[in-house]
Amino acid sequence: MKTTAIERVKSAFIAGIWASLASISIGFGFKIWLAQWVAKEELALYHTSIDIISLSLILMTGFRSSMVVSYSQTQNDKDITNIFRYSLITMVLITWGLVLPYIKHQLHIQVEYFHLVGIILGMGFKVYFTNQIAMYRMYQISNKVTWMEPLVQVLIFFICFYLLGQAAIASLFFSMMFSSLAMAGFMFISRRKQIATPPLDSVNMNSSLVNFVKKSFTASLEAGASILMIYITVLLTVAHFSIQELGDFQVVVRPVITYLTLLFVFPIYRFVLPELAVCVRNSDFKQIKQIKRWIYKLAIIIGSVFFITMLLFNHDIVAWVFPPEYAHAAPVLMHFSMFFVFMILNAYQLAFIKAHGLFTHSLMIRISGIIGLIVSYYLYSEATDNVVAVILALGTGYLLMFIISSLVERQINSRERSSISRA
Repeated sequence: MKTTAIERVKSAFIAGIWASLASISIGFGFKIWLAQWVAKEELALYHTSIDIISLSLILMTGFRSSMVVSYSQTQNDKDITNIFRYSLITMVLITWGLVLPYIKHQLHIQVEYFHLVGIILGMGFKVYFTNQIAMYRMYQISNKVTWMEPLVQVLIFFICFYLLGQAAIASLFFSMMFSSLAMAGFMFISRRKQIATPPLDSVNMNSSLVNFVKKSFTASLEAGASILMIYITVLLTVAHFSIQELGDFQVVVRPVITYLTLLFVFPIYRFVLPELAVCVRNSDFKQIKQIKRWIYKLAIIIGSVFFITMLLFNHDIVAWVFPPEYAHAAPVLMHFSMFFVFMILNAYQLAFIKAHGLFTHSLMIRISGIIGLIVSYYLYSEATDNVVAVILALGTGYLLMFIISSLVERQINSRERSSISRA
C-alpha cells in the first residue's frame, strides 16, 4: 500500500527523534566518562582538531538540500551526484592543503599527520554518502546511522585503547576516523542494495544543472550562516562578559541548544524538506497543508513543554546535572526556552521555501537573523548588563527570521493560488 507524504514524514520524524536520543545518550555518556580520567589538555586538543576539520567540511552539507530539491524536480541523479563528487573532492583537497597545515603550524596543535589526514578522508566519505541517501529519501538508513555512529566510535575506542594498547588521544582519533569510514561503508552497501551507484563521468551542463550549482553554493553559504549565529553568541559573550559566564554558555547552554536542535530541528531538513519538494513537484497542496499543520502542532507542544519545564524547574535541573558553579546558567536556559518554538517553526518555513527552489530567499532570511541578533543585542545591553541579553538577542534573531519567512511563505501560497485560478 502506497504511503502518503504526511505518513512518511511522521514515521521518519518520530523514528529520527528516537535515533537522535540514542545517539545523544551514547555520545554524551562517552564524553562524561572520558572527562573523568583523560587529561583535559588532550581532550581539548582532540575536540579543537575535530571542530576545525568539521567546520571546513560542514559547508558541503549545504549541498544536501539542493540535491534533494533538484533531484525531486529532474530525477537526474547522475549529473547531480557527479557535480557533488567534484565539489567534495575539491573541498577535501582544500581542507588537506590549507586547514591541516593551519592546525599543525599556526595553532601549534601537536597531532599526528596521519590522524588528521584519516579524519579528513573519513569525514569526506561520510558527508558524500549522507548527502546521497538524503537525495534518495532513504530515511531508515539515515536513522540507523544516527545511532550507530557513536556506538561504533565507542567500540573502536575500546578496541584501540584496551586491546591494542594505544594511548587515549590516539584511540580517540582512530575511533573518529574508522567510525566515519565504517558509516560510509554501511551507507554505501545499504544504498547499493536499492539503487546502483551513478558512474563517475563528465557533466554536460544545462540550465537545470547550472541552477543546481547556484542553489548548492547558496545553500552552503546558508549552512555557514546558521553556524555563524551560534558563534556570534559565543563571541559576544567572550567580548562583553566574564570567563565564568562564558563557561555557563559553553558547558550548559550551548550543549542544550545543540541537543534540542538535533532532536527537533535537523529532522525537518532531513525528512520534511524531501517530502515537501516532492509535493511541490506534484502540486500536492493538500499534503503540504497536512505536513505544515502537523509540524506546527508538534512545535507548539514541544516548545510549551520546554518553556514550562524551564520556567518551573530550571534551577533544579541545572543543579542536578551540573556542579554548583554553573547555577547562573539556569536563567539563561529559561530565557532561551521562550524562543525555541520559533527555531522549529522557522526550520519548517525555510524548508518550505527551499522546496520551491528559493534558496537565495532562504539565505537572505538567515542573514537577516544574524543582523537581528547583533542589533538586538546592543539594544538589550542598553537595558541590562546581564548575560541574558545574549540569549535574548539570539532568540530575537530567530523570531525575526520566522516573521520574514512567514511573509515569504504567504507570497508563495498567493502566487500558487493565482496560478491555479488562471489555469
